[in-house]
Formats: sequence, structure tokens, C-alpha cells
Amino acid sequence: MTQRIDAPGPLMRRGPRPLLLHLTLAMLRSNVSRVTLPLWSADWGNSNVAAILRSIQNAVQDASQGVDFPAALVAETLRQDAALIEGIAAYRRHDWRRTLIDPPAIWSEGGTRLLDYGSTANAPVLFVPSLINRSYVLDLDENHSMLRWLASQGVRPLLLDWGWPDATERRFTLTDYVAGRMERAMTAAAEAAGQPPVLAGYCMGGTLAVAAAQRRPDLISGLALLAAPWDFHAPDPERAIQAARTLPLLEPALAFGDALPVDLLQSLFALLDPWAVAEKYRGFARLPQSSARAMLFVALEDWLNDGVPLVAEVARACLGEWYGENAPARNKWRIAGLAVDPSAIRKPTFVAIPGRDRIVPPESARPLAELIRGAVLHQPTAGHIGMTAGARAEISLWRPLRDWLRDLPGLA
Repeated sequence: MTQRIDAPGPLMRRGPRPLLLHLTLAMLRSNVSRVTLPLWSADWGNSNVAAILRSIQNAVQDASQGVDFPAALVAETLRQDAALIEGIAAYRRHDWRRTLIDPPAIWSEGGTRLLDYGSTANAPVLFVPSLINRSYVLDLDENHSMLRWLASQGVRPLLLDWGWPDATERRFTLTDYVAGRMERAMTAAAEAAGQPPVLAGYCMGGTLAVAAAQRRPDLISGLALLAAPWDFHAPDPERAIQAARTLPLLEPALAFGDALPVDLLQSLFALLDPWAVAEKYRGFARLPQSSARAMLFVALEDWLNDGVPLVAEVARACLGEWYGENAPARNKWRIAGLAVDPSAIRKPTFVAIPGRDRIVPPESARPLAELIRGAVLHQPTAGHIGMTAGARAEISLWRPLRDWLRDLPGLA
């Protein structure tokens, strides 16, 4: 794992990031509930305030059953706030630490490395993660490593670790990443393996893999798309357009560091579901802290809070072209001047779309399974991260992907 510039000191956790945002959201939720209590009988319709009040009222039971609802409301909001703080404190003091050592790098360029997880196997698969998250989500720990498990099954996983963007990379465009660095990594992978690998893209990496597969079919033997977004206006166009409208507000930060900082990226994701982070930390506080479930929570949160800044031109393209204009779904997205068209891909393709994905809604990823001729569609009952690194990831994704790889013609 390449060292990042802003690495925290030993035993220092900063999550959930940005902490101030999550604490503020929790405070607002509690205060809104209390302030609007006198208006409970008013006609609030389907407002968020009404939904909050109803959820709390349900938690303390119905007032008609003898509960003093105003007092119970205050008690419940205080309990939830205390549980959130307890959960954050428990996470920060937990003694779990990732100890896996990266395998050898067989190629590098700038901050990017190509890691080889199975040099003795003959079925190469090149995994491409997102640009904004650390690649080790696919190699999380001893019990939750998709890459090490596949290596034990006769696959040769190769991982494209994008690394931390340096001064040169902060000037990159999506064309620089796909038609430049990614294609050179694909060439290195094919040379090292002695045959073209399957190209497997996860999340944003899958979107990039579609463009690379169309451009260089000679460098791959197949394509696997794991929770890869394509129709950025599905299922809620207005929500996507609202995200694009944040771009002018982010321009000062983009100009200052030639990248979108990690905390701003985390803020954008948090606003997709403002209450989710607080709820999961409350749940963590209730877990036995030495349990496998608690350790997996800490492992995933460490990864989530260990993000990577998104370089400026790529941030502008993702927010403006992808979310604003929905350019990929409209065949308007171009790499090196070529329109990216999934229907032009003729390689065997595996498309995994987790049914409980809140980061990439299934409706956003499904068009790829329809556009690529003969694509095999796999729809596990899992979430975006759980599919690859969760407690049931082996059943949800690892085994189905392995079985599909074994059936590929020509893959040794």
C-alpha cells in the first residue's frame, strides 16, 4: 500500500469523515425533533420533519399506550446522541489493525502500481478499483480478501493500485487515466501473464474499464463489471442533477489543490443518506467488540475513511458530464475523442449488480448488462461494499465470479 501524504499518526483514527458533518447532522436531527414537537398535530404531509417525528414516536411506542410522548421524545433523542458518541469512541479505540503485506509490484508508473497476487497461476484477472477509494478493499484482511481467495482458486489476480495522486497526476483527465496509465498497466499485465487478462472493474473502476475494453480489446480476454455505474440519472435524475450543481461551490477547493479533498468527497457521499452513518455507529456500539462482526466493521470503516482525493479535471468530468449531463448513458462520453459505446464490446462479460446497493443503484448499473451482447448478469442480495468484502462476500460474488472465469474459453 503506497504511503499517502496525509497519513494519520499511529493508533489515530479520524473517522467517520468528516466528523463535524456527521455530528452536526445528528444534532440537527435531535433539535428539529424537539423544536417541532409542539407542531406535531399540524399537517406536515410527507416532510422530513414528520418522518423523523414518526420514527421517534414509533421507537417510544404510541402515546395512547400511556407514554408521555414529549418526555419520551427528549429521552430518545438524548439516548440516540449518546449512542452515536459511544459508537464513535468505541471505533476509535478498537485495537484491530490491518496487517496484510502487499504482494510484489510487477509494474509502476508515478504513484500507480500493479500488484501480483498469484504469480504461479495461469488465469490472469486485472482488477481496477475506483479512483477515490483505496484499492485494498479487495484485500481487506486475512478473512476478507477477494484477491487472496481467488488466488487460492487458481486465478492470478493483478491489482491496479492507483496510489495517491502526485503533482503530475493532479493534471490528469479521464483520457490520461484510461487511454494512458490504465492501458499501459493492461499491457504490462498481458506481458507478465503471457496472455491477455480478464479486465475486472469495481465501481468507478468498472466505468473506466468499459472505455478501456472498447479501446483495446486486444489486451483483454474478458470483462467483469462489479457494481459499475452507467446511467447516472437512474433512478432519480433530480438527485443526480443536484449533485452536479455543487460543482461551482467546489471550484475554490479544486483550484487550491488541483483535486477534490477527501473530506469534501465524503461529504457528498454522506448527503446521499444523511442518517446512515450515525445509525451504523449506534449499531456498532451495541456489538461485542471482540466479535468478528465488530472487527469487520472497523476494517471497512478504516478503509472508507482512508480515501484518495479526486484530481480536479476528473472531478469536473464526473460531476458535470456524468451526473449533470448523463453523458455515458447518452453515448456522449468520450475518451481520447472516441465515444464510449458498451454495445461495441464483443468480449465475454460478467455484470454483477448488488440488489441493495445505495452507492450505485441497480438501475444505474443494469444498462451495461443490456448493452453488452451476451453479458452474464449476476444479482446478489448484497450491498455495494458487502458484495466484495462483507461477511457473505464469498457467496455473493467470489464464487460466482470464479465459476464464470473457469468457463471462459481460452483462459488457462
